[in-house]
Amino acid sequence: MTNASVREFKMPDVGEGLTEAEILKWYVQPGDTVTDGQVVCEVETAKAAVELPIPYDGVVRSLHFPEGTTVDVGTSIIAVEVAGGAAPAQQEAPAVPAPAAEPEQPAEQPAARQPVLVGYGVATSSTRRRPRKQAPDTAARQAASAVQSELNGHGAAPAAPVTPPAPVVPAAPAQRPLAKPPVRKLAKDLGVDLATVTPTGPDGVITREDVHAAVAAAQAPQQAAPADRPAAPAASAPDRPTAPVSYDSARETRVPVKGVRKATAAAMVGSAFTAPHVTEFVTVDVTRTMKLVEELKQDKEFAGLRVNPLLLIAKALLVAIRRNPDINASWDEAAQEIVVKHYVNLGIAAATPRGLIVPNIKDAHAKTLPELAASLGELVSTAREGKTSPSAMQGGTVTITNVGVFGVDTGTPLLNPGESAILAVGAIKPQPWVHKGKVKPRQVTTLALSFDHRLVDGELGSKVLADVAAVLERPKRLITWA
Repeated sequence: MTNASVREFKMPDVGEGLTEAEILKWYVQPGDTVTDGQVVCEVETAKAAVELPIPYDGVVRSLHFPEGTTVDVGTSIIAVEVAGGAAPAQQEAPAVPAPAAEPEQPAEQPAARQPVLVGYGVATSSTRRRPRKQAPDTAARQAASAVQSELNGHGAAPAAPVTPPAPVVPAAPAQRPLAKPPVRKLAKDLGVDLATVTPTGPDGVITREDVHAAVAAAQAPQQAAPADRPAAPAASAPDRPTAPVSYDSARETRVPVKGVRKATAAAMVGSAFTAPHVTEFVTVDVTRTMKLVEELKQDKEFAGLRVNPLLLIAKALLVAIRRNPDINASWDEAAQEIVVKHYVNLGIAAATPRGLIVPNIKDAHAKTLPELAASLGELVSTAREGKTSPSAMQGGTVTITNVGVFGVDTGTPLLNPGESAILAVGAIKPQPWVHKGKVKPRQVTTLALSFDHRLVDGELGSKVLADVAAVLERPKRLITWA
């Protein structure tokens, strides 16, 4: 085979500014035939899980990295013998490297920058690999080699020359279980083999419930516990599943920091130690807002749309920004300038199986209430399905985080990098409240607004928070203030 017949497919930049990605799953093996546009692997970046299609036809020559390896953008990950190249006289099975060996180096590339799938590969640094179990066929070949070496070392000559075992050609992969990327990630986190899970979804698709059912079935024989041991509480955050811990076995569990969690940690540390945070709080009677939510649910204009308190809270914040536009800004350290944005890309913090992400609604300031409801519904559904794109998480200007869904009264939220304000919404619940001179049970919540004190002073931050509270207390102000 000539070098010209082999194409090296590089790890693409699947989002702006990303430098690395982890190979989660290979869908092909050496010897498989691939076609232009066929998905060959799934990778996880700091922002999303993405399936990568191959951009040409051919036969897989080799996979340069195993699953679980973090690879720099621009590094070749798979070699493909393209159609039309000079074929060898006899197809050879690709050699499988020993576990300690370095990954196969890609073919030498021209000096000029070569385009990759979504951007240009620029990084050339080394990769990091987690320890992985040895492949069964590799172990068998190494064991056979060790036996042969032992015989030769003791002078025990065989009756006839020993023929080395023939290279093992990988068998065609079995039918891949059907499941969405977040479900695959959930199964991986819980240690569930999807091939053993009975699907109940349409067209044989495995659902999250199927994975949890498989975990429950596997743990059924272990459910018997001493009578004096209390039952474990139900999980309060179903969107972030955690494998049950047995306190009778391992005392610690180590979880690699990667992907979304790694990016979130770095962003929050950078935010906390770069922007001087100030947080203000206000407790507000939202009884009228809750009544309006129920009325909108019956309105034909909102039929089929997600209508909840978050919708009106988002609208209240947009109104407050319209009245106090300087809050919608960012700090340009290099230019020593405050950049006031004349648009609002409203971020909504969402808890997902892969960690906390903050997609945003582009140009939320220009949307009507029904349009805002539709955008919120689409944002939440996409996040829960694990389909949020990197572009949907870029360019945010102000964020809302709803900690109230976990029963929390309030908190001190940290700013998203590049933003000047974030609003935390606490749980809405009945509390005694002075209303029209009498103490009555009212629906009450606590709001917390954190802002960057370099560009937002106490007066501006207080006005924004007070305006949000005023709209939620009397939502008719949406008509007069909007």
